[in-house]
Amino acid sequence: MKKSKNIEKEMSEKNTDGKQQEEVKHPQMETVEDEINDNGEEKINELEQKLRRQIEELKDTNLRLHAEFDNYRKRTIKEKIELSKTASGDVIIDLLPVLDDFDRALKNITDAGAENAFTEGIALIYNKLLKVLSQKGVEEIQAKDQIFDTDFHEAVSHIPGDDPDGEQKIIDVVQKGYKLNGKVIRFAKVVVGS
Repeated sequence: MKKSKNIEKEMSEKNTDGKQQEEVKHPQMETVEDEINDNGEEKINELEQKLRRQIEELKDTNLRLHAEFDNYRKRTIKEKIELSKTASGDVIIDLLPVLDDFDRALKNITDAGAENAFTEGIALIYNKLLKVLSQKGVEEIQAKDQIFDTDFHEAVSHIPGDDPDGEQKIIDVVQKGYKLNGKVIRFAKVVVGS
């Protein structure tokens, strides 16, 4: 019995020592756990901030790409319109000599005084051609009795004149000039008096 009491006593001492050790370990463990929790929260906060920055960068990139695509779409539409204008411009430029021939023919018929049904038909065709070209954006550059402007006129001859202002005035038009949608496609060839 004495032995069992001694064993119980030793066991209880060991248990008491173990409890003391556990109690001693608990404050240290709590400190370590607090550090882990603090470090974990810091890491979580860092990760959240990093993710927010990445989200903002992705939003910004998405917005830029969307704007870039929108600009690309607008640019291609504009280029298509310009291409169609240019293509029609080439055809119109090729038609200008025909228009000149009609103009000369009508002028010669009128000067000769030989007006009849045939000449009236030619005049109608000429006017119809002018109307169609006008609808496509072609307009004649006014030159006769205008002040010479290098943006619209090409001087083929100069005649000295007695203009007191010294302005160069257009005396005669050798060949009509035309604009297509406001852009000069052929300069008016003129005789200038200075």
